[in-house]
Amino acid sequence: MTDIGYARVSTREQNPDLQHDALTNAGCIKTFTDVASGAKADRPQLAAALAYLRPGDVLVVRQLDRLGRNMRHLIDTVNALHERDVQFRSLRENIDTTTASGRLTFHLFAALAEFERDLLRERTAAGLTAIAGRRARGRNGGRPRKMTPEKIAVARQMYASQAFTVEQIAQTLGVTRGTVYTHLDRATA
Repeated sequence: MTDIGYARVSTREQNPDLQHDALTNAGCIKTFTDVASGAKADRPQLAAALAYLRPGDVLVVRQLDRLGRNMRHLIDTVNALHERDVQFRSLRENIDTTTASGRLTFHLFAALAEFERDLLRERTAAGLTAIAGRRARGRNGGRPRKMTPEKIAVARQMYASQAFTVEQIAQTLGVTRGTVYTHLDRATA
């Protein structure tokens, strides 16, 4: 069983030395390093590491987010490794699929991630349905406007009389001076 390390930093300004030291101390004989955002699908050194691995090897990372773009990608990658008889180990999270408890931990992470995705999908669908229902009833949502058409008419009349300052108009209507100016500017535009 050979331990192969994978490290990733997002930018050239970041230093992968901390990851390299942890992987070396964990017994990795070789480490592949990418300089790429975690969101990028194209990570040539990850592809090289995956190609280098042989049955019985262990892919080691310092922490989970170095390997996967997101939980789904991480789970897919580890499952693909498992199909090739390659194990996985994350040092920070103490996940080691060479042990039964490590496999259980990883599968719990995977199940929780899937559960979270399903909940998000359900909440999104419920929210979209609620928005569609409100729109069908003529409600577009959002915060109610402070300046009703009646208040706008009063503000314009008060301003046109030149007997009131903008500050006085704002206090009378219970709004800010900026709100009054916004609606007065619309009247002159």
